[in-house]
Amino acid sequence: MAEEMTAAVLYGKEDVRIERVPVPVAGPGEIVVQVHAALTCGTDLKVYRRGYHARMLTPPVPFGHELAGTVHKVGEGVDDFHVGDRVVALNSAPCDVCYFCKNDQQNLCDDLLFNNGAYAEYIRIPARIVEKNTLHIPEGLPYEHAALTEPLACVLRGLDESAPKPGDSVVVIGAGPIGLMFMHAAQIAGLHVIAVVKYEDQIAAARTFGAEQVVQTTATDDPIAAVRALTPNHRGVDLAIEAVAMPLTWQWAVDMVRKGGTVNFFGGPPSGTKVEFDTNRLHYNDITMKASFHHTPATARKAFELIRSGKFKCREYITGRASLIEVGDVFRNLMTRTTDIKTAIIP
Repeated sequence: MAEEMTAAVLYGKEDVRIERVPVPVAGPGEIVVQVHAALTCGTDLKVYRRGYHARMLTPPVPFGHELAGTVHKVGEGVDDFHVGDRVVALNSAPCDVCYFCKNDQQNLCDDLLFNNGAYAEYIRIPARIVEKNTLHIPEGLPYEHAALTEPLACVLRGLDESAPKPGDSVVVIGAGPIGLMFMHAAQIAGLHVIAVVKYEDQIAAARTFGAEQVVQTTATDDPIAAVRALTPNHRGVDLAIEAVAMPLTWQWAVDMVRKGGTVNFFGGPPSGTKVEFDTNRLHYNDITMKASFHHTPATARKAFELIRSGKFKCREYITGRASLIEVGDVFRNLMTRTTDIKTAIIP
C-alpha cells in the first residue's frame, strides 16, 4: 500500500481541508522533500480567498509555495542532491529556451513551471526546479529563514528593476509582508525609507524593518502631501513602490514621486481592475512607471545570499508558528487581519 502523509488541500473559496494523501514519488530528475517549514504568504491568502490562481493552480489541490526541508527521496539521474540534504526549493523555474528567457526575462517565461503543495509533510520537486531553482542550505541556517528566499527574490528583483542609487529616497506604500520586506531590502541597499501604513501596529513594524519616517493614512487627510512634506522642498521621493494592489494606492504612488522619478507597481490587483492617471503629470514630469512580477534564478540566489549573510532580519519577520492541522485556522485569522507578518507552518 502507498505510504500516506498529511496535507492541506484547497477545494475552493475559503475551503481548506486537512487530508491523508499518498506521499509523492520522485520520478526521473525529481526529488521529494520532507517539509520542515512552510511560510504563509499574501499570494496564498489571495488563493484561499478566491479559491483558485489563474497561473498556478486549480482545485482540489495541495497548496502553499514557500518551503524548506530535507531531501527524502531522489529520482533517477539526480546527482547534485542526496537523501538528508537540507534544501530550499523555489516555486517555479523557467524553460530557458523561449523568446522571453533568451531575452533575459525568465520571470515572463512562456512555459514557467509552477509548483505548489508546501503545506504538507512531503512535496515533490519537478526536475526543472531541481535543476534550476533548488539550493543547498548551510548548517546553522534555520529552515524557516531559508524559506523566505522566494518572496525576497521577488522583492529584490523589483528593487533592482527600479534602479535606485544609494542615498535615494523611497516610499513603500503598504506594510504587509511584502511591503515590510521592501522597506528592509531598501534600507540594506542604502536608501532612505518612508513607509505609508494604515494601522497603528504597523508603525512599529515599519520602523523595525528600516523605515526612517512613517505616514499613517488614517491619521492624515492627505497622505500624498504628508509624504512629499518629508522630502526636500516637498519635491517628492525618488522611487515609489506600491505594495497594496489597489487603484487608489497606484495613483498615490504616481503623485508621491518627484519629477524624473520612478514608480514600481508591485501589488497585483484583480483581473479587470482599471486605474486613471493625469497624463500631464506623467508627461511633463518625465515619470517612469513600471511593474515587477515574480523572480528569476539569479534573483533567487541573490536573495538566498542576503539571508545567509545575516543582514536580513529573518527572526523578526517570522512572527507566528502553527502545525499543519491548524492551516485552516491560520488562513481564517489572516482573512480578518492579524498582527502576524508571516506564520511558519511546521509539519
